[in-house]
Amino acid sequence: MFEQIFKNVDAILWKDSGCGSELDYVQQTSWILFLKYLDDLEQEGEVCAELSGKPHERIISKEFSWSSWAMPKDEDGKLDHHNALTGDDLRDFVNDKLFPYLKKFKSNAESPDSIEYKIGEIFGELRNNIESGYNIREVVNLIDDLRFQTDEEKHEMSHLYESKIKNMGNAGRNGGEYYTPRPLIKTIVKVVDPMVGETVYDGAVGSAGFLVEAFDHMKKDNRTTKDDDILQHKTFYGKEKKGIAYIIGIMNMILHGIKSPNIIHTNTLSENIRDIQEKDRFDIILANPPFGGKERAEVQQNFPIKTGETASLFLQHFIKSLKACGRAGIVIKNTFLSNTDNASISLRKHLLESCNLHTVLDLPGGTFTGAGVKTVVLFFEKGKPTKDIWFYQLNLDRNLGKTNPLNEKDLEEFIELQKVQETSKNSWKINVNDLDAETYDLSAKNPNKNDEVELREPKEIIREIGEIDRKSAEILKDIERLI
Repeated sequence: MFEQIFKNVDAILWKDSGCGSELDYVQQTSWILFLKYLDDLEQEGEVCAELSGKPHERIISKEFSWSSWAMPKDEDGKLDHHNALTGDDLRDFVNDKLFPYLKKFKSNAESPDSIEYKIGEIFGELRNNIESGYNIREVVNLIDDLRFQTDEEKHEMSHLYESKIKNMGNAGRNGGEYYTPRPLIKTIVKVVDPMVGETVYDGAVGSAGFLVEAFDHMKKDNRTTKDDDILQHKTFYGKEKKGIAYIIGIMNMILHGIKSPNIIHTNTLSENIRDIQEKDRFDIILANPPFGGKERAEVQQNFPIKTGETASLFLQHFIKSLKACGRAGIVIKNTFLSNTDNASISLRKHLLESCNLHTVLDLPGGTFTGAGVKTVVLFFEKGKPTKDIWFYQLNLDRNLGKTNPLNEKDLEEFIELQKVQETSKNSWKINVNDLDAETYDLSAKNPNKNDEVELREPKEIIREIGEIDRKSAEILKDIERLI
């Protein structure tokens, strides 16, 4: 049922002149979903207060509650059409009253960790792009049938929401930067293996894929009520610069069961890493920082190794933000391994001297749909210098793309071999002492791979040419018949 509701919502947004892409669909669905979630949260709070005999203090005032502006009900529990806003009245209420009211929550919130702060942050960044008030009414009517009250309902909606984020990434434009393939995230989490009691951080949180997957990974263990509280409030942390990604990440974490995500809306790179103290550090860092971005000179001043390359600045931030013995899995462009500019050389040297870079996963082109870049995953632990690095080159018998994406089975061999750092036709080890002492070049050159191109027999090539000629002749005959 939930899947059909999401499809119907997309169909309505598709015909609205204010929504032109999957990115718009996700953004607009998100703010309405969020308000429906808040209404269910209010109802849950009222029931708990009644059972405990304590008063319930509402988060949203009655005038702006879902049951007042979105779904006023009659005595039979059905939509009260006489009091329900629609058309221009509904659009104007949303734009001129609802959003300004919710935006003020940020300045009145006690802490960035509170749900009130999240409300203010979200509605300070977003605006309603649905131009037709009649379309808003149709979407609201559909979303009202969704429920956030049971684990089963949240689980189903989280999967549907993930599929929407995936479609947004596949749609091109700038949506792809918010989506890291889920099989790759699962693999990185399995290798890093975060445990209950450890803190997990992503400073380029995007749609929060790493945090929700780490949450799913950690909650599989036998847990106590205390463990649940730790996972809810003291485990997952993130930062995100872009407003759209911020709300998508918040919503994704909520749907996966994290009620008040510790995500801050800020530019991570605007912080001077020299100011990072022990209390600011984390046990686990999982991230896929943006590819190819360029930062201004004033931002570069926040880092010892000056470079305009966004990902290189993020890597410095992550190394500094790890606790001693902390573990990380970071996606980065494969050119980081071999770039000859001074910043890249210095950063490789810094990584190898301050951390144990024990594993490098070399991914094939097409792993990131639409991104057009080759990437690697760096797995490292902070506190001891690197001695040996185990490389694994993911070689597949197909080209990756929208219709042929990466799957978990593709990465099974990597996970098994990584546990024992075993060498194979796809994996090998290098000793740091064997690296060029001036460049620290870490190029992923598989010594087991035969670079010679296997030439086909002339007879085979002639047969293939004959087959192509035969098919071409048949097509020409079909065209002649049509003419």
